[in-house]
Parts: sequence; structure tokens; C-alpha cells
Amino acid sequence: MAGFLKRIREFGFYGAASACALAVDISVLQFLTAVAGVHYLVASTISFVSGGVVLYALSVKFVFKARRVDSRTLELSFFLALGLIGLVINSAVIYLAVMAWHAPVLAAKLVAAGFTFSTNFVLRRFLLFSPAPGPQAT
Repeated sequence: MAGFLKRIREFGFYGAASACALAVDISVLQFLTAVAGVHYLVASTISFVSGGVVLYALSVKFVFKARRVDSRTLELSFFLALGLIGLVINSAVIYLAVMAWHAPVLAAKLVAAGFTFSTNFVLRRFLLFSPAPGPQAT
């Protein structure tokens, strides 16, 4: 039961950290598209990475206690690399919503965030922020 409650706690804290990262992501996206005139797919990539760096900092500080990688630089690299899967989902959903359904970019971003949240949590939790498997008892 303690393990289940720990996962629920992590998921909740990851949700809060993701909300902060999403605020950065959306702010950067809005600035780049509305003020700087950057193409929405380029802007969404830049904003996604910006949010990813914020999410990494919050995740290691408040969410995940177990760590598989000793080097923080390497850990951030893996964290962002796993986020590439989320970025592909993010870009595909935004593209589809904008081009096929003529949705506003920010509305498309919110839909995309829903798709990427769970994927990124599961990947990061089980591949990066979990205890390394120990030797199997025979």
C-alpha cells in the first residue's frame, strides 16, 4: 500500500510541476507566435523545451526521490530525450488541430498537453526516476 500511495503522491506532484512548466511553455509559445512572429511549429518546439527545463528542475527538487543517473548533466539530457517522445506527440496534435480542425494554436496546445502529460510521466518515472534494478535472488 505504501508503494501505491508513493506513486499517487508522485503523480500529483508531477501534475503540479507540469502545470508550472505548461505555464512557461504557453507563455513562451504565445510570445513567440504573437509578438515575435515565429512559425507556430518552431515556436511550439522552443516553448516545449523551455517548459521541459522548468519541469526537470521541479521534478528533481520536489517530485522524484529515486535517481538512476549520478551525473545531473546526463540526467537532464535523458530527461529531455524522453521528452522528445512527448514533443513528437505535442507537435503532431498541434499540427492536426490547427490544420485539420482550424483550432487556435493555444487551444491546440492545451489538447496536446493532455496527450503528453501521462506519456511523459510514465516514461520518466520508470526509465529515469526509479531505483536501479538490483540483482535477482535465485
